[in-house]
Amino acid sequence: MSVIQTKGPIEMTREEKTKSCCTPNRGPADQKAKETADVVVEQADAGDREGMIWLNGGSFLMGTDVKEGFAADGERPARSVTVDGFYIDETSVTNRQFHQFIEETGYKTEAEVFGWSFVFYMLISEKTAKQVTKKVQQTPWWWVVEGAYWRHPEGPDSSVEGRWDHPVTHVSWNDAEAYCKWAGKRLPTEAEWEYAARGGLEQRRFPWGDELYTSEQEHQCNIWQGTFPQENTQEDGYISTAPVRAYKPNGYGLYNVVGNVWEWCTDWFTNNPAQLTKNNPTGPETGMARVTKGGSYLCHDSYCNRYRVAARSSNTPDSSTGNIGFRCVADRT
Repeated sequence: MSVIQTKGPIEMTREEKTKSCCTPNRGPADQKAKETADVVVEQADAGDREGMIWLNGGSFLMGTDVKEGFAADGERPARSVTVDGFYIDETSVTNRQFHQFIEETGYKTEAEVFGWSFVFYMLISEKTAKQVTKKVQQTPWWWVVEGAYWRHPEGPDSSVEGRWDHPVTHVSWNDAEAYCKWAGKRLPTEAEWEYAARGGLEQRRFPWGDELYTSEQEHQCNIWQGTFPQENTQEDGYISTAPVRAYKPNGYGLYNVVGNVWEWCTDWFTNNPAQLTKNNPTGPETGMARVTKGGSYLCHDSYCNRYRVAARSSNTPDSSTGNIGFRCVADRT
């Protein structure tokens, strides 16, 4: 068994352990760089529904009342929510699918426009690491890597070759929206995402039930094993992303809805449970951050126990990292 170990341990403060972590965001100083970078993507007709599953919709209990839920994130309380029927992708959008979008439209992602993206430090080559000058102060395992974007996810000397069936990463919410427009689809609401991810189970921790492992200790999702962020034993076989169908699907036939990569939702984020209602389960438009769901390959119960179905996080619409992707939904036409 191989073990990835840092040369010097990265210690976390008590404050850092309670942060919503996971995905750093771009600062306001970066906004001007995007002003002239908008690319027009034409709205497609109703897209191809191959690889999508139709869900009839209905009422379910969204969120959680269990103690491990992060009240500060707005997970609690559990509340009844109703969603209409919709199609949803079986998997996260893959590198191969995103490549087709780029080839047909010439679209440039925000990571390309800004010239950099956030990469988890263990994944960076020694050559690229020598050129890194900026790290995220609050979460020093996130490094600012020049030339990192979806095609070169760990920097200029990396490639998605051999990973075409992995989820695309380093896509901002704006990038995901552009892809959806091209594909004739849309991003899911948080309620739709959680309804689908639960797979028909009510108030379970994970898409398959309450236990992280099967009785045979079989891994059911791609998350961190070891001591975060110093050591990853890779017991599940992956230190970074896994193929989008690497694990068994949930009861609705959806793959990897927790772990692997965070997935963008269309909703604006609020962490005030008082603003979460039956008819507005995510809260008012804030204009600051969009909801992400599902956790990622960096999640560990000692730090970011957010690979549970009810868990939620957020990021600014222009931010991109090596552990954020997305899947699409569509309405019946």
